[in-house]
Amino acid sequence: MGSPRHVPVLLDRVVSLLAPALEREGTVLVDCTLGLGGHSEAVLERCPGARVIGIDRDPHALAMSRERLAPYGDRFVGVQAVYDEIADVVADQGLPRDGGVAGVLFDLGVSSMQLDLPERGFAYAVDAPLDMRMGDTGPTAADVLNTYSAPELARVLKEYGEERMARRIADAVVRERQTAPFTNSARLVALLYDVIPAPARRTGGHPAKRTFQALRMEVNDELRVLQRAMPAAVEAIGVGGRVVVESYHSLEDRLVKRVFTAATRLDVPEDLPFVPEGAEPSYRLVTRGAEQATPAEVEENPRAASVRLRAIERTRANTGPKAASGKGAE
Repeated sequence: MGSPRHVPVLLDRVVSLLAPALEREGTVLVDCTLGLGGHSEAVLERCPGARVIGIDRDPHALAMSRERLAPYGDRFVGVQAVYDEIADVVADQGLPRDGGVAGVLFDLGVSSMQLDLPERGFAYAVDAPLDMRMGDTGPTAADVLNTYSAPELARVLKEYGEERMARRIADAVVRERQTAPFTNSARLVALLYDVIPAPARRTGGHPAKRTFQALRMEVNDELRVLQRAMPAAVEAIGVGGRVVVESYHSLEDRLVKRVFTAATRLDVPEDLPFVPEGAEPSYRLVTRGAEQATPAEVEENPRAASVRLRAIERTRANTGPKAASGKGAE
């Protein structure tokens, strides 16, 4: 079973952010979005004392990454799970839920492998079943299109796809599904071309891009999963450990920023002339704001155009409240 050898976005920068936390022998990275294993492979190669626990809900991705990373033996273990189950995955590997790992990585969004397999239905460039599930259970994109009311569908398209024509598209979908249910992507793409006016189609990329993104995020419950996963990831790292996140959607980045800001906030009155011992934050920001890809990287890898990279480090054991959940980011 072969696997494409695409280069993940900002690979060198991601590994350089994780490396200081993975210098000691036996340290563990949890790669929460394993995919084809590109990040994990780079970490295993450049951090020879580290081990990797790779999480992915997609059994096909796990099979490919296990084959790719087989040369690293027991330094790598793959686990089929959704990444908001990180605490359980860590505990199942015999590590403490709080502070048991040295690094956690998220490379959010859809993987190159999923985009490259037409039968998964993620890509609008080819006709395929409207599936869009990152795993192998749960409702599909076709189920969303065929069962959501027009207001519900419009909310999904506007919130997750930032689609200005959300209500017009939703009304058209509800009208057209009365003739026959939606099953394949080509019919949806044709509807979008009909519904979105020509001037609007000339800007913002392919007219189906925003709708397909929104459907994918709804099918996989991506924001709610991330909302649960981020605080668990922050708590999972030990002192000196780091969480590194690559986001590709403004709502994702806003949620990550909110959790990181809460974890690093100094929780004392602003007019206090000194910081009492023990009141210092347990975490510090490693990146200044969100880092972006250079024009050269975007030219080489177009997926990097929308990336926002953030990292946080644990500086001491927790003594105060846990990291904020990020609730309300939706």
